[in-house]
Amino acid sequence: MKHQILKDLNWRYATKKYDSTKQISNEDWQIILESLRLTPTSYGLYPLHFIEVESEELRSQLREKAWGQSQITDASKILILCIKTDVNAAYIDQHILRTAKIRNQDPEKIKGYGEFVKKQLILKGEEEIVRWNEKQAYIALGQLMHTCASLKIDATPMEGFEPESFDEILGLKEKNLKSVLVCAIGYRSEEDGNQHLPKIRKDLDEIIEVL
Repeated sequence: MKHQILKDLNWRYATKKYDSTKQISNEDWQIILESLRLTPTSYGLYPLHFIEVESEELRSQLREKAWGQSQITDASKILILCIKTDVNAAYIDQHILRTAKIRNQDPEKIKGYGEFVKKQLILKGEEEIVRWNEKQAYIALGQLMHTCASLKIDATPMEGFEPESFDEILGLKEKNLKSVLVCAIGYRSEEDGNQHLPKIRKDLDEIIEVL
């Protein structure tokens, strides 16, 4: 018998049509949100922010900028995975203070680590920092999809949208945020035939190499 993790991953698929009558319970939603909070990030800086869009009006506007994909309006939940655009020296200083408080440490004793991280960011430059932060969003997406699969809740990761338009509609620039990904979350419609299709994946011996 396959392990439950493998059963969950085989169960999930990129849902194309959601049942708009089915809503995620608050208990399950809190588990999903907590799994996002627990997402690992490089240096632990967590340059991420998530926008849950409840407004039907906003969802309709976003759907127009996402190639008309029905998941935007029909799924129980829509999350916009964003990155922070103000990850700078002051942001790192706040991270060090938070670390010291949570772990009951003297901030001065871990100040050196903060200075090391600052130097690494300076070496990266602004454009590379944005790309680096975007990679953190994909880590969060992976954790999000696995959590949803474990709860038997469907999740559709979406890159097919106009980030600049989303940013404008949601007023993200003023909040020092930039949209990276969209994830529709809810329950598949019985009319979505894709759920019955076999997965197309390579065999293990094609993708795993032992040296």
